[in-house]
Amino acid sequence: QVRLVESGGGLVQAGDSLRLSCAASGRTFSSYAMGWFRQAPGKEREFVAAISGSGGSLYRTDSVNGRYTISRDNAKSTVYLEMNSLKPDDTAVYYCALNVGAGYAPPPRVAGSYDYWGQGTQVTVSS
Repeated sequence: QVRLVESGGGLVQAGDSLRLSCAASGRTFSSYAMGWFRQAPGKEREFVAAISGSGGSLYRTDSVNGRYTISRDNAKSTVYLEMNSLKPDDTAVYYCALNVGAGYAPPPRVAGSYDYWGQGTQVTVSS
């Protein structure tokens, strides 16, 4: 069984930075694509970023391009989301997710393609 635990969320001001971490256990981490999604109150869960098992393929949604960076450390079974120049619109619960099937292929960008999810970490950006 896979367990994903996010950390690093908090309350910050617009323009600040945060780094989210997601520690995985239960599987060979480097074999699986990882994704970050977020869900704001009253909105659907949306794709933020994804990374392939090897780290060679990266994707980010347009709204965070140039501000967010996804990375992974397979030795630590951890994926990161570095968030800079945060805006109030970035306020949401952020979830990490693991995809079993993609492996080293380009990671999926659809929530339904992910097999395991963390519990989420709240990010609140004040203006």
